[in-house]
Formats: sequence, C-alpha cells, structure tokens
Amino acid sequence: MKKCIRVGSRKSQLALWQSEFVISLLKERNPEYTFELIPISTKGDKLLDVALSKIGDKGLFTKELENALLENRIDFAVHSMKDIPTVLPEGLIISAITERHDSRDVLISKNMVLFDDLPKGAKVGTSSLRRRSQILNKRPDLSIEDIRGNLNTRLKKMETENFDAIVIAAAGVERLGWHDKITQKLDFSLSLPAVGQGALGIETRENDEEILKVIDTINHPETNSCVTAERSLLRYLEGGCQIPIGAHALIKDGKMFIEAMVASLDGKILIRDNLEGNIEDAKELGITLAEKLKAQGAVKILEEIR
Repeated sequence: MKKCIRVGSRKSQLALWQSEFVISLLKERNPEYTFELIPISTKGDKLLDVALSKIGDKGLFTKELENALLENRIDFAVHSMKDIPTVLPEGLIISAITERHDSRDVLISKNMVLFDDLPKGAKVGTSSLRRRSQILNKRPDLSIEDIRGNLNTRLKKMETENFDAIVIAAAGVERLGWHDKITQKLDFSLSLPAVGQGALGIETRENDEEILKVIDTINHPETNSCVTAERSLLRYLEGGCQIPIGAHALIKDGKMFIEAMVASLDGKILIRDNLEGNIEDAKELGITLAEKLKAQGAVKILEEIR
C-alpha cells in the first residue's frame, strides 16, 4: 500500500484550495504517496469581527497547525507565506516555497471605478494597516475602514455595509477564479505587497527526512530566495500585522532587486527604498535594506506605532 501523508490546512475556502493545489503538485512528482487533507481552525479564522492589528499577530493563522505538526497529527502544513511569523517554533522549518503567484494588491469597486477616480470620501475596506497607510499616502481624502472575513464574506460586506471598494491580494481572488471581479491591479508604486504575498509555504518538522525529501520536489528556488530576503527585512524591523511594512523582491538578469517601505498609520509619513545584489546574499540584502530604512526614520515610526 502507498504511504499516506497528512496535510494540515486552515478551513477557509481559499486555504483549502491552496492545500489541494499543493497536494496536486506533490502527486505529480511523488506518485508513490497518497495524501489526506486535514482542515484545522485557527485563532485568526475564529476572530473575524476583530481588526488584525488589535488581535496580536504572532501565529494568528498558524499556531494550531504548528501544534498539530509538533504533536505528529499532521506531516506538513500549507500556509500563505504572508501569514507566517518570522520566528518559528523550535523543531519546525519552512522546507519549501512554491512559485509565487501575482503578488500585487487589487481594487474591487462598485461599478468598476478605478482607484484615481474614486470619489472624495469613498469608503474603502481593508484588513491591512500596510494597505491603509499606502492608500492614505496617495489619497488622504478616502475613508479607510476595517473589513475582515474570508473573500466571500468581504465581497458580501461590500454590498451590505456599503463599501465603495475593497483592497485585497490578487493571488486569493485569482486562485478562486474570480478574475472578473477585479477592477484594477494596483502597481507597486501605489501599494507594495506584504512580505511573502502570493507565495505558499510548506512547514514541516526539521528532522522528518522522508517528508523533507518529498516536499523539496515542489520548492521554487527563485521564489524561495525572494521571500527569504523579504522575511529577513521584516524580522530585522520586527514587524507584523500591527506595523505598516511592505516589501517585494524579484530576480532579473541574475540579480536580486528588493524594494520596501515603512509608513505611519495615517500615511502621512512613508519611507521607501530599494537595493540590488547577489541572489545568494538574500538574507543580507533584506537586513541591509532594513538598515537603510531605519537610517531614514523608520525607527521613529516603528517606535510610535508600538
């Protein structure tokens, strides 16, 4: 009989889609195994009426999955990389990162009104301080309000709570096949994404050699390097859901380019910079860029927010 590998996933529609997607990749490359999907509720899934910035973000969407890993109830967990804290529990590692989907944010608006054309005072929903700060930096005339819940819930709230628009990640919308709902993909010049946005990470026990070998078959080295740089920057800045930090790294012509920003909650102050370097120096590039941001005033912003 084929050995069965147990896969932990959050219970949301998007999380289950992502886990099924990872399983499909693994089946192609590892036909000698079968896979069982095990849905698990996390704290972040249960507190849907509370703003992320008010909950505290360490392990908000991962802790219960990590406990299941440590207790050997699952063999690996699938996460959105943007949800994973930069410090993991002892004994666990991110052993693979899949090829990144589009990492941009998108605007979904009533009557397909573009961002620049939203009327003064338009009510825009987002669960992210990062998005809030960058939107207000460009359009301080807009009214930004918290909106939580899975994608279905947010789209419904757009109607029931009279939002003019919402801003969410492109990857989630497109993974569920809702391309037609997107009004506009927001350029990085307007909204730098969250660290790891658009990429899926596989968390495993660090000493589980058989599982590590299986998982390595779906690792995407370029995405892994880029996300490593972004997470290195985030860890150095000690950021998370409660801090408006955006970052994006890409590889072009054999070099890594990383851009990042730190902003005040009201968007009035926004510090942004970039760096280019060698791919193999991903962690160091993240730290160096974080230092550049700190030198330009990010320390004061971070201290005031904390």
